[in-house]
Amino acid sequence: MTNKIAILLALLVAVVACAQAQASQRPRFVRPLPRFLPRPQYGVGHRIVGGFEIDVSETPYQVSLQYFRHHRCGGSVLNNKWVLTAAHCTVGLTASTLTVRVGSSEHADGGTVVRVARIVEHPNYDDSTIDHDYSLLELESELTFSDKVQPVALPEQDEQVEDGTMATVSGWGNTQSATESNAVLRAANVPTVNQKECDNAYSTFDGITDQMLCAGYHQGGKDACQGDSGGPLVADGKLVGVVSWGFGCAQAGYPGVYSRVASVRDWVRENSGV
Repeated sequence: MTNKIAILLALLVAVVACAQAQASQRPRFVRPLPRFLPRPQYGVGHRIVGGFEIDVSETPYQVSLQYFRHHRCGGSVLNNKWVLTAAHCTVGLTASTLTVRVGSSEHADGGTVVRVARIVEHPNYDDSTIDHDYSLLELESELTFSDKVQPVALPEQDEQVEDGTMATVSGWGNTQSATESNAVLRAANVPTVNQKECDNAYSTFDGITDQMLCAGYHQGGKDACQGDSGGPLVADGKLVGVVSWGFGCAQAGYPGVYSRVASVRDWVRENSGV
């Protein structure tokens, strides 16, 4: 009996040691998550981290992209028929499941809700690297412009953004604060970050590409978050970025990563006429 117990203990120790060895070889993470609300959680999004409440008239190009009438991502009005958002917000979905709410500071009420007629994702979108994270949405009906619904200006193809340029990101993404309401639009002002510095910051995740732009403070504290994906980053009145991904939200040393709009200006024009 004693020998059997000793053998069983030895086998148990070997199994535990093997499991620990395998666990130590697994990566802690593969890549930061994109900043959208997964379909099972589309009702729990909050807002910008470290920002302030705004009225939609201050960012009249802002839309709430909705999956079965629940907020999923942000987006930007390009003209009366087209909206730009992130490809990771629409990949795998059909247009019939999507609507956009425009002209409201609340993602769940007010304004006008318009059905999406067609999704045009960038052909080079890579779901594993989140590169070319752009998606154009053609609307079923034309938008009526007002002080709360206006198109945003676009940069020219490959137009540069100087390091340190102050930009405004807005949306209804996670605030990481249980005391803040998730009902009203928020915004944060963040400086753009040098491309090489951002690439170094994300070297653990294979860096960033030329289609990406970074913005945020080195000490963190202000950033977009889950639920803001696809939303606007605007500098000098132009849409320079689309909220895309990042490591955590407002983490020190990890600026937010945006899809660089100037990199695909010609593609936007060819597919939407804007």
